[in-house]
Amino acid sequence: MITSVRGFKDIYGKESKIWEKLENIIRNVFSTWGFEEVRLPILEKTELFQRSIGDTTDIVEKEMYTFFDKGNESVTMRPEGTASIIRFINEHKLYTLEKNLKFFYLGPMFRYERPQKGRLRQFHQAGVEFLGDFTPYAEFEVLSLMDCLLEKIGIKDRILYLNNLGCPDCRTNYKNSLLKYLENNQNLCEDCNRRKITNPLRILDCKQEKCKEIIKDAPKILDFICGDCQKHMTKLEELLTLNNITYEIDPFIVRGLDYYIKTVFEVHAKGLGSQSAILAGGRYDNLSKDLGGYDLPAVGWAMGLERVVLLLNEDFVEKDYLDFFFIFFDERGEKIILPVLNNLRKKGIKASYDPSKGSLKSKLRRADKLKSRYVIILGDNEINNGIFTLKNMEKGEQLALPLEKLENLEKEI
Repeated sequence: MITSVRGFKDIYGKESKIWEKLENIIRNVFSTWGFEEVRLPILEKTELFQRSIGDTTDIVEKEMYTFFDKGNESVTMRPEGTASIIRFINEHKLYTLEKNLKFFYLGPMFRYERPQKGRLRQFHQAGVEFLGDFTPYAEFEVLSLMDCLLEKIGIKDRILYLNNLGCPDCRTNYKNSLLKYLENNQNLCEDCNRRKITNPLRILDCKQEKCKEIIKDAPKILDFICGDCQKHMTKLEELLTLNNITYEIDPFIVRGLDYYIKTVFEVHAKGLGSQSAILAGGRYDNLSKDLGGYDLPAVGWAMGLERVVLLLNEDFVEKDYLDFFFIFFDERGEKIILPVLNNLRKKGIKASYDPSKGSLKSKLRRADKLKSRYVIILGDNEINNGIFTLKNMEKGEQLALPLEKLENLEKEI
């Protein structure tokens, strides 16, 4: 028997209903905030992610699904959405249309990670990108959107963590101080020893316990940010406080992508154990220019849908039910019932039937399993007498009605 690929999951049944409602809420909230959906391709040129995410990140070094296509071009299944959004804007020259651009995406991403609860190799993200604004009002826009969305989904027990990575100038001073703190330490993990040379800030994001222990007393980046970066953060904090959006400062948030500057943030929810981050993002003013495009300031975030779904239960969606279930036993019944059934469906009324040769008892069990509110029974006796039986499944009551009432059946309940 052929099974699914490890880290890739089928979504069906009750869980599929949860996903459907979640995605509808996401699209409705994003639309209310004025964000336009972009359906991005799953395959991109590998260079896009090497230049944007960073050659020394775990995503590029270890996790990307990269291969050469039949034209001998290196392509990658997208591991995240932001780089694709920037590519899309630059390719179509959308920055010339207006100052501010607001886009969202919703769909699967791919990373070759160790599969675990809420963390698969094919995973789904909903993300927003707000482009064209250097001010902290852009961060406030996407964070207030985040706050509204999580409220509507019903995730109450959560916390927003903020940090500021500074601009390239003040970040250089911090890197030097961090390296000085770490220069005589030989106990870092293998990856972090390499990061000391390639990307020292990534050490702050290491999940190894021994590295976290070393880093807890390291210099804090917020002590090194310049006046402009501090002013930016102070204004953002004022906006969040004014609008009752609670947050905490966490100087160890750096995010796993190299393109972030200034503001970075994560949202964590209780109930997920150590993998508690459900949403993360930040500002990336230089990414468009780094990819050969327009000088376009930007801020955005992405939310992991698998982890959000873990926080939801069956009560998140309404119970599924049928309005009508039709039972008949021969071609005479079929010729009467099927046109009625199709007419109801065209009206948006949920209806089904059982074409099998089973008994009345087995068909009623089927109707009960499908949670049908009413059952229409049309056997030989009913047809011969020009009637049908309408059974209320909840009350257990039934009555006989003339066949002509089938034409507007919904009016009989």
